[in-house]
Amino acid sequence: MSDAKGAAQLAALKSIHPEAPDLVMSIFRGVGQVFFQENAISGICFLVGIAISSPLVAIGGLVGSIIGTLTARLLKFDQAELIAGIFGFNATLVGIATLVFFSPGLGSIAFLIVGCVLSTILTRIMRKFVPFPTYTTPFIVTTWVIFVLGTSMGLAQTSAGGPSTGSSLAVAAANGIGQVMFQANVWTAALFVLGIAIGDWQHALWVVAGSIIGTLLSNYHVTVGARAIDPERLVERALTENIALGLYGYNATLVAVSLSLWRRSLIPPILGILLSVLLTDLFPLVGLPALTAPFVLASWLVIGLGKLEARIFPARTSTPG
Repeated sequence: MSDAKGAAQLAALKSIHPEAPDLVMSIFRGVGQVFFQENAISGICFLVGIAISSPLVAIGGLVGSIIGTLTARLLKFDQAELIAGIFGFNATLVGIATLVFFSPGLGSIAFLIVGCVLSTILTRIMRKFVPFPTYTTPFIVTTWVIFVLGTSMGLAQTSAGGPSTGSSLAVAAANGIGQVMFQANVWTAALFVLGIAIGDWQHALWVVAGSIIGTLLSNYHVTVGARAIDPERLVERALTENIALGLYGYNATLVAVSLSLWRRSLIPPILGILLSVLLTDLFPLVGLPALTAPFVLASWLVIGLGKLEARIFPARTSTPG
């Protein structure tokens, strides 16, 4: 499409509905914000990546961002945050997770719609009152409620999937990137990294590094024949299989980016990655999928430690001796 023709179509669209282009871009930015990217092209890359692995789940993610964005618009939430996609990414993840855990049906679709609306409202409330970055907390809380209610109501659950297609570090690390949106697929991961690099190449490096380091650290408790509960699907399998599926890498990718944004230093992201791997083992013990809770808790712990450090050791202007 030529620039002139594209500009003419955009002008025509704006004449029909002046806010339509911004609204559409906000929807895709909402998907992009899952990896901290305020970029509509990044969001499109993510959706295409998911669709390679699961077209249905990709639709769930897109619908989630649409619901979240429209909810924020109807309730007149902050316009700048709406345009940036802030009210779309938690709903995107709720839409994805609902269709990952439960088969399509009246019950699961109802949970998806209500969950996306509630996660958007919770995002607004938390951003106003919580002193820490909210990250994906609204998604976590909402999805735990959906998981518990859906399971207790007997909604048809989806299959936990087959074994990983490989056990190399490269495959496990790639799966760790894809698992941020519940996909264990190398091509999905490649499109995720491409989308992140389009938004910020340094973020892409941190995502890759985070998944590799998280995958390597997860071997701390591997022994011959060791078995463990899958931190997402809550089924028992060989621990090495959980690692190969990327289940110890995806929280590490997110915490690496979040803490690199908080402070330009190598130490906070690496400490966060270590904590996220250790925390991943805890949630299955209480019967809840880990989701991105290890990422949020690890980020909060490191940020809290930084605040405590600033109080104990306030910055001082040194004088020459």
